[in-house]
Order: sequence, then structure tokens, then C-alpha cells
Amino acid sequence: MSTMSNENRTKLNRLITGWPRGTVSVASHLNRQGISNALLNKYRNSRWIRPVGRGAYCLDRDSVGWTGAIWAIQTQLGLGVHPGGKTALEMKGYGHYLSEKPGRIFLYGGPGLRLPAWFRKGDWGTDILFTGTGLFPAGCRDGFTRSDDREFSIRISAPERAAMEMLYHVPNRIGFEEALMIMENLACLRPQVVERLLEQCIFIKVRRLFMYMAEKHDHPWVSHLDLSKVNFGRGKRLVVKGGVLDRKYDITVPSDKDEVLF
Repeated sequence: MSTMSNENRTKLNRLITGWPRGTVSVASHLNRQGISNALLNKYRNSRWIRPVGRGAYCLDRDSVGWTGAIWAIQTQLGLGVHPGGKTALEMKGYGHYLSEKPGRIFLYGGPGLRLPAWFRKGDWGTDILFTGTGLFPAGCRDGFTRSDDREFSIRISAPERAAMEMLYHVPNRIGFEEALMIMENLACLRPQVVERLLEQCIFIKVRRLFMYMAEKHDHPWVSHLDLSKVNFGRGKRLVVKGGVLDRKYDITVPSDKDEVLF
């Protein structure tokens, strides 16, 4: 009995010291570390840990936000979910609207991917929108970076990819004008990364809208792009209802005296 007690005490010490502050840990991962469900219940009853949903825990007195939950989803569950779009741009300092209130969090993943129930049902202090879309092919690894938070980091979209993810939601969830103003901040994108992402981006509307806004702001990196391999498709695309037609990219945009009615 004493040996088992010492063993459990060692497991607890290892658990507490190795747990990155601000993060969630899932039961399946903890089980693989040799901590049984019975032992987890014991730690819970002793108030070393507390549940954040079924099968997920955090340290009892720790403060955990949505980024700490994403850390577990990425590193312990291995799911291809990442903060992207407007959220990733804001995390890297490229947002336009500043507010003390937390804005909507945009998460992205592949088609058919489903977030764990403990995350979907959790209260993360903000509205979370998950988009399972094939904006890029499943094997596309371009356009990612890391974001540090306390004792951990998560994978998020780099600005080049995030901009295209943001434009995917124009105009239904993100307004045209807001996206245009955020795009104004993106004066230092990497042309090689932009090229690769434009070539792989599946949605014609996103490719056209991205280039329209980039050229609208006359960003210096635009002149370094080789667009010979980018397929911009054929035909008109409706972006803004009641807007006007941009001749070059065949998309409807807010009225401008240099464009024609559509």
C-alpha cells in the first residue's frame, strides 16, 4: 500500500509540474501517461484538477482560455484545427478594430472535422466560429506560424494565409469594408508565400478578392508576384449585392466612380 501511495504521489508531482499553465489536458492523453480514470477522479475530488467538460481537465486554480483548449486539441488530440482569418491577424497585431470586449474567434479545419464536445459546449468567454472548409487542399502546409501564450504555443495561420481565410467570410460574416481596412495593414507579406497559397486556394472568389484588395492598397509585395500559375477562373462573382463590377477581376465591390454598374 505504501509503495502504491508513493507511486501515485510521484505521478501527481509529475503531472502538476509538467502541466503547462493555462492549458487543458484530455483524459485520453493523461491515460497514456499512466494516469487512470480512477486516479483522475481522485485528483479531482482532492481538488488538484477540475473538469472543463467530459474527458477534459485543467489545474484546479488555473485560468484557462480558448487558446489553452486549442493547445490540447492540436498537441494531444492531433486535430488539424487552427485559429485563422481575422483572429490570426489580430493575434499578430494586424487587426483594424480595437475593442476591450473579446471578438468572435475564427477557427478553421478540414471538411468533416468535428471539434470535441467538451470544447463545443465549453464557456470560453467569447463567440467561437469553426469553419470546416476546403479553402486549401488537405496537404497544404504553407502559411502557418506559432503564437506564444504563457507556458505554451499554438499553431495559427500566418498573415498570408489568414488574409485569404478572412476573405472567405466576406461579406456574410465579415464586412467588405472591414476586410479592406485590415488588408491595408498587410504591407509586408511574403510574395513567395502569397504565390503558393494563391496557386493552391480552391475558391476563385477568394483569389480575386485578395488581389483586388492588395492592388487597391498598392502594397509593394504585389509587384513581386508571379501570377502566371494562378487560376482566376471565368465569369463574374457576386461579392457585394448592389455593388459595381470591377473590370479586372470580375467581382462586385462597393461603388466607385471608376467602376461600372452591375
